[in-house]
Amino acid sequence: MIRIGHGYDVHRLVEGRRLILGGVEIPWKLGLLGHSDADVLTHALMDALLGAAALGDIGKLFPDKDPAYEGADSIELLRRVDSLLREHGWTVGNVDCTVLAQAPKLAPHVPQMREGLAAALGVDVSQVSVKATTEEGLGFTGSGEGIAAHVVCILVNRV
Repeated sequence: MIRIGHGYDVHRLVEGRRLILGGVEIPWKLGLLGHSDADVLTHALMDALLGAAALGDIGKLFPDKDPAYEGADSIELLRRVDSLLREHGWTVGNVDCTVLAQAPKLAPHVPQMREGLAAALGVDVSQVSVKATTEEGLGFTGSGEGIAAHVVCILVNRV
């Protein structure tokens, strides 16, 4: 059996926070606001995976009102999602991620993001695509107010 999932997340850019995307800290004057590390890319990925397996979403698994997840490392949470998927017989076929950010330039960091996400999912890096795009100054991402991410995934159930 094969299932397709889609995830979306957005966080506001603010001063005084680190910018973490796909588990990679990116040097930048602003960071993403959130209860955890606010890694919008990894959050969208987790929601895509959980949605494909019909296992809820990250708000259900890791509530932002729970102090246990304050400042949480999203890559560690992704490992937990992967473990849950495997418990239900699912493995990742592939993931295709798109980050929407006017700045900073993300292309130099994409290989490291792909490697880290693949490692957390226990798959080959060839199964993980990460792309970045601007919105040419349009909308909240284009104005630099926030960063968003969309992720599509395919899960395969071997049970």
